[in-house]
This record gives sequence, structure tokens and C-alpha cells, in this order.
Amino acid sequence: VIQAVFFGICVLTDLSSLLTKGNDSQEQERQLKKLISLRDWMMAVLAFPVGVFVVTMFWSIYIYDRELVYPKLLDNFIPAWLNHGMHTTVLPFVLIEMRTTHHQYPSRSCGLAAVCTFAVGYILWVCWIHHVTGVWVYPLLEHLSPGVKIIFFTAVTIIINIFYLVGEVLNNYIWDTQK
Repeated sequence: VIQAVFFGICVLTDLSSLLTKGNDSQEQERQLKKLISLRDWMMAVLAFPVGVFVVTMFWSIYIYDRELVYPKLLDNFIPAWLNHGMHTTVLPFVLIEMRTTHHQYPSRSCGLAAVCTFAVGYILWVCWIHHVTGVWVYPLLEHLSPGVKIIFFTAVTIIINIFYLVGEVLNNYIWDTQK
């Protein structure tokens, strides 16, 4: 969903940019700048770190023991192409976006705070779903003791923050900029 919303905003930004080119409307220019800021923030805080995290974690766990993250039973309901759409294509598309469009990253402290907020919010949502349904949305969590879950969730948050920093460094390298 994050990737779909992000790339939808990218398309909207590109179309708005094309449609307002040559137009002297300061209001349209102001609105376009807001849209570009939203696109850049989403890339920095959500699309890149969460996208890279999903691909690396999903396929790492899948290779180790697919039943922990994507039970074979799901093959009967979710075709392989859709699985790759959710867990593979995210990475090349987000890298292509980073290479073709310069993104202005927020200050490091604001960016990391936003990434942490998202990670903690998502973890709380996963825990809430378990609380309400009694089922973990990720089968891996069924096999972890409460203490190990806390360590796991902490590690996940740290890893997503590392991916945020990797995205910032990669963006600066590609576009030869310094903070």
C-alpha cells in the first residue's frame, strides 16, 4: 500500500509539473512545491526504508524457512506473480525512482523520528491484531517468546532506521550532494 500511494503521488507530481509548466500561477507553483515535498518525504521516510526492509526481511526469512513468513498454503490463494509484486519488485522500482528523481531528505533527526514512529506504530498494529484475533499476521512471531519478541521488534526498528540512513547516503551519492 505504501508503494502504491507513493508511486501514485510520483505520477501526480509529474503530471502536475507538466501541466503547470509555463504557467505563471503562483498558487499552482505553491501547490506543486507541497506535492514535491510530500513525495520526497514519503520516499525518504516510507518508500525506501520500508520497501528495502520488506524485500530483505521477507526473502531472508523465506529462504531460511518459508513457513515462518509465507506458508505454502498461501500459494493456493496468492499467485506467484502477486507475491513477487509485493515482495520483490518494490526494490528495483524504488531504486529506479531514486536514480531518476532527486529527493530532498528531511533533517536526519526528523527523518529518523518519522521512521521510528512508523515502525513502532506498525508493530503496535501487528500486536493489536494478535490481541483481537489471537493470530499473528506473521507466523514467525508465533515461535518467539515474549522477551524475544521485544528484542525482535527493537531490532526491526533499528534495521529500518539503518535503511533510512542508507537511503539518505545513496540519494546524496547519486545526486552528488552533501548535507
